[in-house]
Order: sequence, then C-alpha cells, then structure tokens
Amino acid sequence: MRTFLLILVGLLATTFSFAQVDTISELSVDTTGIAIVDGLDVNRDARLDKMLKWHIEKNEKREGMSGFRVEIFFSSSMDAKEQALNTKTEFLTDYPDFPVHIKFIAPNFRVRVGDFRTKNEALKLYKQVQKDYPSAFIVPDVIEFPLLKQNQYE
Repeated sequence: MRTFLLILVGLLATTFSFAQVDTISELSVDTTGIAIVDGLDVNRDARLDKMLKWHIEKNEKREGMSGFRVEIFFSSSMDAKEQALNTKTEFLTDYPDFPVHIKFIAPNFRVRVGDFRTKNEALKLYKQVQKDYPSAFIVPDVIEFPLLKQNQYE
C-alpha cells in the first residue's frame, strides 16, 4: 500500500512540474526597454479608474508633502502678528539654517520651523530649541518638497 501511494505521489509531482508554461517567451520588449505583454486584456471595475483619476488630481493640487515641523510660538492676542514676526526674527538670528513659517489658523498666529520628513528629524531640532523655547512642540504639517542632493562623482 505504501509503495502504491509513493508511486501515485511521484506521478502527480512529475505531472505538475511539467505543467508550467514558459511565460517569458510571451513578453516583448520595445525600444525604451519596458516589457509589454502582447494581447493583455485587463477587466476591472470602472470605479477603479475614477478613483485613480481622483487621486492624481488631488495630489496635483497639493503644494507639498506630509511631514513635521516644530511649533515654537502660537498666540491669539491682539498683537499676535507682531509677536510672531519678532519670534521669527529672533529665531533666525540664533538658527539661520532652518526655514521659518508664520501661519494664521484662526484665531491663532503660529510660528513653525523646519521642513522634516520624519518625526525623528524634527526631534533633533526640538532638542536644540527646547531651552530657548520651552513651549515648543512637534506638529504634523504639509511641508515643502525637500531639495534633492546631486551626487558628487570624482
């Protein structure tokens, strides 16, 4: 009985191993080097195309990307705008390497510093400014796209 089962399993294994089709020969490569499958017919819901179009349009309207900043000042007092401008100039004299943004989100004026992609990057600046600005904290915000560094080849 055991030998019969072993022979049966062996026959099934060899049958399935030869049943695979070589799909690499079905691919053709155009002049740009992108592989295209000939005769590809994709059946998908029309709602998927609508969602993809909506996603592309929404991202084209955004003027930045999700990231983090360190908020060093916020106030809704009568002279909050002047205080925000003073805080900005004071910060730039001490830390000239970081961009400073003044935002008005009713009813507060806010001074936010930096354009960081991760919270860990913002935490480094937060630790530096914590002595001068004890009320500072890290906030998620839409940041400007970071500049790409060009590779320096020798």
